[in-house]
Amino acid sequence: MKLYTFATAPNPRRVHVYLAEKGIDVPFEHVDIMKRQNRTPEFIAEKNRMGGLPVLELDDGTHIAESLAICRYFEAENPTPPLFGDSSFEQAQVEMWIRRIELNFMMPVGMVWIHGSPLTKGVVEKQIEEVAEQNRAVVNRYFGFLDRHLAENEYLAGDAFSMADIVGLCTMEFAANLNGLSHPPERANLDRWFRQVCSRPSAKA
Repeated sequence: MKLYTFATAPNPRRVHVYLAEKGIDVPFEHVDIMKRQNRTPEFIAEKNRMGGLPVLELDDGTHIAESLAICRYFEAENPTPPLFGDSSFEQAQVEMWIRRIELNFMMPVGMVWIHGSPLTKGVVEKQIEEVAEQNRAVVNRYFGFLDRHLAENEYLAGDAFSMADIVGLCTMEFAANLNGLSHPPERANLDRWFRQVCSRPSAKA
């Protein structure tokens, strides 16, 4: 078993934090996305036809792509402690918040990355600054939504740390570190949650 990864990118980082929470040790191979090693014909043909990371290679040579699918695989193999929820209600809450973060937060952050970052300028056919600016506003509004939610909840999906928090953490880091979109410090509830999840050993692993 092997994980093909670029650990500082947001999607691979989800898997690294998840595995650290579970105490699962998986050998990994660094694939440099800045050198487009994940876009070579060999990688696309043999590892992931979409050319993305992370990719989990199983012992029989088959592959699983997409961060959440990889984590779901490990969750089925190692259900304790549960990071996708325990009861049916908890599982639904975790799934709901993962979807909310991906669609309403990660997606606009990604649009800022595509249309507003100098790092992507060389590979994007045409950057549209207006699109980046519109999505910066979307992200800032979502900070307010999260702040209001976290005024009444310790974690995103309730009282227990879950995969939803991992997805949220990695998106917050992506927004701040690569897009200059740090959450406003006056969002005290969001700031409390962010500091709390950042302080976990898995986030520092």
